Amino acid sequence: MNRMLILTSLCALLGLASCGHKEEEKEEEIKYQVTSPLKRDTTITNDYVSQIHSIQHIELRALEKGYLQKIFVDEGQYVRKGQLMFQILPIQYQAELLKAQAEANFVDVEYKNTKLLADSNIVSKNELALAKAKLDKAKAEVSVAQIHLGFTEVRAPFDGIMDHFQVRLGSLVNEGDLLTTLSDNSKMWVYFNVPEAEYLNYKTHAQEENLSSVNLLMANQRVYDHPGVVQTIEADFNNETGNIAFRATFPNPKGLLRHGETGNIQMTLPMKNALIIPQKATFEVLEKKYVYIVDKDNKIRSREITIAAEMPHIFVVRSGLNKDDKILLEGLRQVKENEKIQYTFVKPESVISNLSLYAE
Repeated sequence: MNRMLILTSLCALLGLASCGHKEEEKEEEIKYQVTSPLKRDTTITNDYVSQIHSIQHIELRALEKGYLQKIFVDEGQYVRKGQLMFQILPIQYQAELLKAQAEANFVDVEYKNTKLLADSNIVSKNELALAKAKLDKAKAEVSVAQIHLGFTEVRAPFDGIMDHFQVRLGSLVNEGDLLTTLSDNSKMWVYFNVPEAEYLNYKTHAQEENLSSVNLLMANQRVYDHPGVVQTIEADFNNETGNIAFRATFPNPKGLLRHGETGNIQMTLPMKNALIIPQKATFEVLEKKYVYIVDKDNKIRSREITIAAEMPHIFVVRSGLNKDDKILLEGLRQVKENEKIQYTFVKPESVISNLSLYAE
């Protein structure tokens, strides 16, 4: 009986040992998928924070001192060029105009009398010239008085949309006081800053790739219906930020865009011989991107990379990799630094094509 028990226990121990050995073999047989960066020409779409401005946005200010007598428009109203908007109490300037006209009439009579006398050789030609000068001066004073009277009427200098009032009816305004602002929103200027490296890429390929067309992503995350055109680039880089300002012009036929809005400019740029890797092949430590490299001994090594651009499912790598490196594609959380692995190599073209990626 004792021999039977011993034999049974021994068999059980041998069975457990055999199972454990099989499990270890099974673990050792795990193969990971490995691939390499894909090197190809592609295009990337960069987003730039932008400020939207009207092509004309001006302040309307009082040109003369007085009480605001009438307001002919309303806030947010569309006004036409030359339309009367504000009337400043003109009594003083009307009186000055009447005075100047009376002086001009008096001097005109004097000039006519002097001319009759000069024609009869009763007075000299010098006296006639002096009378003519007085008449010219009086007419000039009439013109000045008319201009001052005209300044009491504030008219729209162009077609545009009114902003809110800075004054109210009956307010005493001084010369130069702000009344309101006026915006011409028929077209919009959108300003955005571009880093130096991307500026150089743009200038290199702008003509051959027709890169002047850009899109505007509005604050509601919808793309504006009409594309814009990059028309100007400022002369100098900002030494503090390393950026240079671009200006794109967008049509605004429905008046959707307003002065002061924000958005994101989306500009598509070509990238020659770009290194493309799947996003899932990377991991992040302290806001830095890493991949696992498989060395010649099949050991795992982490390596920091820098990202040039991000697109759906993929990263374009700026530095840290070359096209012959083997990177771990899956199972990043199952391996450790310096661990030796078995792997199956998957062609990068196959990997990228299965990521629902658009690249050209």
